Amino acid sequence: MPEGSAFRVWANGCAHVGTDLRAGGRESLAEAIRQSEGCGPVPSFDWDIALCLGDFAGSQRTPDDAEGAELVRQFLAARKHRRGQFYAIAGNHDATGPGEERQWWFRTWVDPEGLHPERSRVRRAEVPFPIDGTWERYSFRAGNVLFLMMSDRNDLDPPIGRGETGGYPAGAVTEETFAWWRQQVEANPQRIIVSAHHHMLRETTVASGPWEGMKRAADGTWTGNYHGFFADEAPRGASYLYFVGERPDAGAFEGYLQEHPGAIDFWLGGHTHTNPDDRTGGRSHVERKWGVTFVNVAALTRYHTGPVPSTPMSRLLTFTEGSPEVSIGCYLHTAHHAPVGWYEPARRVVRCRHPFRRQP
Repeated sequence: MPEGSAFRVWANGCAHVGTDLRAGGRESLAEAIRQSEGCGPVPSFDWDIALCLGDFAGSQRTPDDAEGAELVRQFLAARKHRRGQFYAIAGNHDATGPGEERQWWFRTWVDPEGLHPERSRVRRAEVPFPIDGTWERYSFRAGNVLFLMMSDRNDLDPPIGRGETGGYPAGAVTEETFAWWRQQVEANPQRIIVSAHHHMLRETTVASGPWEGMKRAADGTWTGNYHGFFADEAPRGASYLYFVGERPDAGAFEGYLQEHPGAIDFWLGGHTHTNPDDRTGGRSHVERKWGVTFVNVAALTRYHTGPVPSTPMSRLLTFTEGSPEVSIGCYLHTAHHAPVGWYEPARRVVRCRHPFRRQP
C-alpha cells in the first residue's frame, strides 16, 4: 500500500481507441493518461491504481491485432505509472464473435492476468496488488478495500452475446460469476467492497432503466440512442447488466442488494456515454440505492457515440486513512462541456461502511 494518508483510485472506461483515432485522430486513452500525469497545460491529478472498465475497442465486430497494439501503445504513454497499475475488465465491444476462441483479443492485449507480457506489457511483478482469479472475474485487495472485477460476457452465444451483426449492448455475466460475487461479498463483511462491471445495474444511475438506452421514433418504433438498436437482441436492457446466465432481465444482483442492503460499498460501471449533468430517468451519474453508492464513470471517447454526444470524462475516488468518507471527483478531458479539469458540480462525498485502512 502506498505511503501517505490517501489512496486514489482512477476509474475510467469506454476509451474506444480505434473509433477516436479514425474519427478525429484523437488518442482517447493516452490523452487522459498524459493529463493525469501533468503532461500539458491542464490540471493534473495523482492516482495509485486505475480501474479500466471495458470497451477499449471501437469495432462492432471482433477487434484486431492492430487495435490491440494501438491500445498498448496508448497505455505506455504513462511515464509515472507502470502498465501493471491499470486493472481492467472487458466491455461488450471487446468481445469475440461466434466460432472464435473465447475473448482472445482481450486476453491477449488487455491481459489482466499478465499471461502475454510480450504483447500486453503487463508484467506480474509490476502489479501492485496481485489478482486472484481469471480474466472473467478476479479480486484483489488494497489495504482493507476488496475489489471484485467482473468482465462483460458479450462473447457468449446469441441472443446473450454478439452475433453476426456486431456487439450487442445488453450486459451479461455467467451464473458462476454471480455465485462467485455473492460468495466474496458474504465472506468479507469487514472490508470495504468495490464491485466493478462494464454495465451499471438496473435503474441505479443515468439512463440505466428498461428501454432508456433507446428512443422512440414518431411512428412508435424504437431506435438507437445511447446504444445501438438490435431488435432481436434485448434492446430493452441495452443500458444495464441484463443477462445472468441465460436469464434475461435477471435482476440477480439487484435482488441480492435489496435483500441485503449495504452488503457492498460501491458499484462502478460505465457503458453509457453522456455528459456529467445528464439526468435521463431522473438519475445522475452518482446515486445511492440499497445502501450502495453507484457510480457511472462514463467514457473517455468523444466520437464513439450515437445521437447523444459523449463528453470525455472519468472519476477519481479518494480514500483517506481512518475515514469512512470517500471523495468522488469528476474530471473532464476535453472542453466540450466545461473547461478541461475538475468539474465541481459533479463532485460527491459519500460514506463507506468502514473507515479506510492502509493495512488489511
